[in-house]
Amino acid sequence: MAQSPAAQPPAAQSSRVSRQADETNDRQVHLAQLRRVELINGRAAMVGLVIGVVVEGLTGFGILHQIGLGALVDGYTACRTQYLPFCF
Repeated sequence: MAQSPAAQPPAAQSSRVSRQADETNDRQVHLAQLRRVELINGRAAMVGLVIGVVVEGLTGFGILHQIGLGALVDGYTACRTQYLPFCF
């Protein structure tokens, strides 16, 4: 038979409150770590994009060409302008 919280002995109530406090503390620590990691991830993405744009300006190759996907872009452009015979 389950006892209501008021009918539980004080030791059981304090252990339940302690567990809830631990869970709340763990959640706050997790959220703080998540915020820090996402901040670092966002900064790294911004730096990477700026580097890609600078290299594009210096070399004339777009970001997709820099990471090796230039053939896909070129193929799409060729299909769009009807230069390839197998494009519909």
